Order: sequence, then structure tokens, then C-alpha cells
Amino acid sequence: MTERLVVIGGDAAGMTAATRARRRRSPDELEIVAFERGPYTSYSACGIPYFVGDLVTDIDALIARTPEEHRRNGIDVHTGHEVVAVDVDRRNVRVRDVTPGGGAERDEPFDQLVVATGAVPFRPDVPGIDADGIFGVQTLADGVAVRHAIDERDPKRAVIVGGGYIGLEMAEALVRRGLEVALIDRTEQPMAATLDPDMGALVAKALRAVGVTIHMGEPVEGFDSDGGAVRAVRTGRRTLPADVVVLGTGVRPDSRLAADAGIAIGETGGVATDARMETSVEGVWAAGDCVESVDRVTGHRVVIALGTHANKQGRVAGINATGGDVLFPGVIGTAAAKICAYEVARTGVTEHHAAEAGIDVVTATIEATSRAGYFPGAEPITVKILAERPGGRIVGAQIVGEEGAGKRIDTLATAIWNRMQVDEFASVDLSYAPPFSPVWDPVLVAARKAADLL
Repeated sequence: MTERLVVIGGDAAGMTAATRARRRRSPDELEIVAFERGPYTSYSACGIPYFVGDLVTDIDALIARTPEEHRRNGIDVHTGHEVVAVDVDRRNVRVRDVTPGGGAERDEPFDQLVVATGAVPFRPDVPGIDADGIFGVQTLADGVAVRHAIDERDPKRAVIVGGGYIGLEMAEALVRRGLEVALIDRTEQPMAATLDPDMGALVAKALRAVGVTIHMGEPVEGFDSDGGAVRAVRTGRRTLPADVVVLGTGVRPDSRLAADAGIAIGETGGVATDARMETSVEGVWAAGDCVESVDRVTGHRVVIALGTHANKQGRVAGINATGGDVLFPGVIGTAAAKICAYEVARTGVTEHHAAEAGIDVVTATIEATSRAGYFPGAEPITVKILAERPGGRIVGAQIVGEEGAGKRIDTLATAIWNRMQVDEFASVDLSYAPPFSPVWDPVLVAARKAADLL
């Protein structure tokens, strides 16, 4: 008898799960049906700022696999269809057709279910939040809406609310499009959730250098509109004119559907799973931005919305939903971004997170160059390493620098993943040539300095 796997969500986690399941089981053995409320599947949300900024001109370039390609591979994808309820006792989902002229609902049965509902942007609960011209940027359709607004309305002034990855990347994108850009955030430094203040200050410097006006420590209090369209953003200190507003205030797990079905939700608000990505209900799996994960440094449950995690978790869910037995080993939050002239990267914990987890750390920060100092194109790079005291286990690292800086974080992520100590890492045999690095790579210099402080 043919089994039926239903997947809720058509992006990284959901379609990776579906694809992995199809590779393991033939259509005669397993029917796979996926529901996606938007028009796109398997797309790069990380590429949205580059599409808005016109570095990427063709939206199709951000789509790894279209619905038609998935269907040719034996996965029955239904775009424009939202799952509005899950009945784990009857083993079915209620699906609503949200395409223009749709609205009909129907029940679809499942034997195995993968919940990959992603995340939803935080929207400040302030007056005027529903004005036209205020955009969250989470899905590819959101990115298309922002791009159309820029192309068709010819706005002159933009305000970014929030200083995280998306907010900063969108600020740069709108500067590229010729807008006057201001950024406001309730925290004191950009990227406060992922960088220490000293490293965040370098990012603020880069934003100011390209003309972004920054107002930190100022939560938004409301939006003014005219004829339904946003015209200004208000804080407790000022009113900023705006023709377009982008919300970069972070995201939260979209776990409502699972919670309503009686599936356990973790302390973070994400869907709780075991290491096999199975939820509290047998045969129901979850993956991606909607789930919580284990932080390998602190052991705490965390929600970190990254496509790297989503793809890996989707792979695990797809294998185990088809009879496999593999584990997702946790996360350390490794991420990189390009913010104006700077590459910004981080992994592990910050000083704040270490203190919250009760981890005593020493910190070492060094300034160097990305190449041999005499070689053309050598640019400044700042590396910060956090090491546990006593013992010297590396628990966190941050890098800010120009071209050639960001991907160095991967060596430190590998060290954290394998619980290496700073003195051990300082002797790792890394490559050297003047076009790529000084003879002592900056990450090794930072590790050596941290070891000296222990």
C-alpha cells in the first residue's frame, strides 16, 4: 500500500525533506504532496536584498527549483495553498486555496507529516503599522513587493526599522537604489543580538560611510500616513520622513499551526523536536525556522533562523520520515553578511550570551590585514575570539573586515564545533601565500593572544 507524506512549506526545510524522501522511496511506495501558500518554492531568501538593490536583476536567479521542476521529480507541489489546520488524530490537514478567486478548503490525509512553516517577521504593535509602504522582508514575494515599490513609486526617502542582518543589508540595497536612508533601532549598536558592542561599532562606521543616518537606542513609537500611505516614522526623539519603510526587527518561529494541533512547543516558542526532528506526535516531523535547536556551546534551546540549519534539518526529517535513523547535532549560529564595504561574520556565543549561560570567558581582539601587508589589496581585518576560562575552549568568534575577511569564520566554527582550545587552534596548519594572508593568519594571531590571557 502506498504511503502518503505531506509537507507544509515549500522552501528550504520543506522541499529538502521532500526531495530527500523521494530519493529514498519511489512514487509507487510513497506519494509526496507539498503545500506552499506563496507562489515560489526552493528560493534564496538571503538573496532578497541583492534583488532589491539591483545587483541581481532576474528574480528567477534566486529560485533553485521551481514547482514544475519538483513535480517532474515526483513531488506534487501545490503553490497558493495554505494549510490552516492539522488534525493529528485523524491524520489529515485542512488546506485552503489562497489563489485569486480561490477560497475553497479541503482535507488532505497523511501518514507522515513534515511541518516547515518557517518564521514570521516581528511587526511593532504601534499606531500606523498597517500603512501602505511598510514592508516586512521574509519571503521572496515580500522582496518582489519591495522591488516593485521602488521601481514603480520612485520613493526618495526610506527608513529601516531594526539593525539586524536583514535591516542592514536592506539599508545598503536602498542606498544603491539612490534613496536617502535612515536606520533606527532600540538597541545601542547594530547587530546587537549577534555581535558584541565593540564589533557592532565597526558596522555602524561602515553604514555611516555610505550615507546611512543611524539613530540607535530609539524604539519606534508609530507611523504617520497620508491617504493610507506611510509618510513618516516616529520615535520618542524625532520624526523621520519616509516614502518606504522596511521592518528588519527580526523574526519569530511560525509555530501557531503546530501549537493549535497539540504538538509540543518549546520554551523558545519554536516547535520542540528530538535530534531526529520528530515532534511530540509520532510520525510528525518539523524542520527549519519554525523549530528550536540545541546550542552546542551552551546546551540551551535556541531559535536561529538560518537557511543552513533549515536545509540540514530538512534532510534529517526527510530521511527519518522514510525509515532512516540520522540525527541533527545542533547549532552554533555561524553566519556571515556583507554590510557595505565590510564582511561581517560570527559563530558561537557573544560576551552577553556567555554571561547569560554562566560561561566565564576571556576575550582577545586583534587588528591585522587580510593579506600580507605589502601585497596590493591588503585590507584591515578585526578578529575577536572568546575562550572559556579555565581550559581555553573556544566558545565564540567575530570577524569584521573588508574583502577576504568573512569566510575566515569557518575555521573558527570548525574549532568550536570540535571543542578545540585556543592554544591548540593557534598551531593549526593553515595555508599561507601573500595574496591570501599574512604568514600568521589573523585568526591564529587572535587565538594566540587569547591563550596568553588564560
